[in-house]
Amino acid sequence: MTSNLRPTISIALCTYNGKAYLPAQWQSLLEQEQLPDEVVISDDLSTDGTAELIQVLATEAPFSVRILKNETRLGSNKNFERALSACTGDLIFICDQDDCWLPEKIGTMAQYMIRNPDMQIAFCDAWVTDEHLETRQGRFWEVVRFDKRAQERWQSGEMLEVLLDGNRVMGCAMVLRRTFLATALPIPTDIPGYIYDGWMALLAAAQNQIQFIDQPLQLYRTHAQQQIGVREQEAPEAVRLQDRFVRNRAGKLAPLRSKHELFAHIGHLLASRLPPDSPGFSQLRRRLAHFTMRSTLSTNRLLRVWPVLKSLGQGNYKRYADASANWYAPYLAVLGDILE
Repeated sequence: MTSNLRPTISIALCTYNGKAYLPAQWQSLLEQEQLPDEVVISDDLSTDGTAELIQVLATEAPFSVRILKNETRLGSNKNFERALSACTGDLIFICDQDDCWLPEKIGTMAQYMIRNPDMQIAFCDAWVTDEHLETRQGRFWEVVRFDKRAQERWQSGEMLEVLLDGNRVMGCAMVLRRTFLATALPIPTDIPGYIYDGWMALLAAAQNQIQFIDQPLQLYRTHAQQQIGVREQEAPEAVRLQDRFVRNRAGKLAPLRSKHELFAHIGHLLASRLPPDSPGFSQLRRRLAHFTMRSTLSTNRLLRVWPVLKSLGQGNYKRYADASANWYAPYLAVLGDILE
């Protein structure tokens, strides 16, 4: 980093058919209390006039603007990878084309990174708004269930545990150190439920190097054309006790095997990028062992009793229950694993 007092700032902005919303986002960049040193824009073959608009905006900007035009459509993951790779700043802010940053965003998050040199990533909250950025519908973290309990677990060092329950970090709310890209890139494209932002969050969490800033520092626009958007996370369908005696065993094991495969895959990817003593690996191994046990239980019910009760005694059934589950859900899962 060039200076502890004034790190250079890059913004990685990816565009694709965003002409309708980009002017508001761009204006919010111009109104930042701390302006960036550069903005790198990677356009993914827009067809609605976005590319032409970018050229106009760039000529009037008070900071350096570099425009990358993809020769083939890359998609969100690889488009952000290209933009990030081209950034030269010490700190890189990821930017979507359709939001609106509050004036203090860059300054607040840059100061956080200066004060916390061990952090590779920081992320903020956002106000969820409508298509016209007019109605504040609540906080983004409420939607993705990054509630006080999850935040307490995060602060206690269980950040990877929280992220393995589902990504809580959106890229457009991130700031990261450019040096982190050597570990994060290239971005895997085969992790179910995780795109580029989730991948980078997992990497940093495995090393306890990602932290949140409990402030909404931007407006998160919701509209029909969003690739991801804000979707309420649905709780798993409840399984009644009586159903556990008649449910097909293969159907019962399928979601457990899917989780096992997901965590094993994430573990393999993380191990290929990080030192083996990274602190988050113990959390991942514990989770993987639990779902390995559950998905490979014997067909003999008597032989299931000990491994199930052992994991219950270790607190794993409660630890890995869905956040919206009631207090007795872990015990129903225990009965199901023994009886089904």
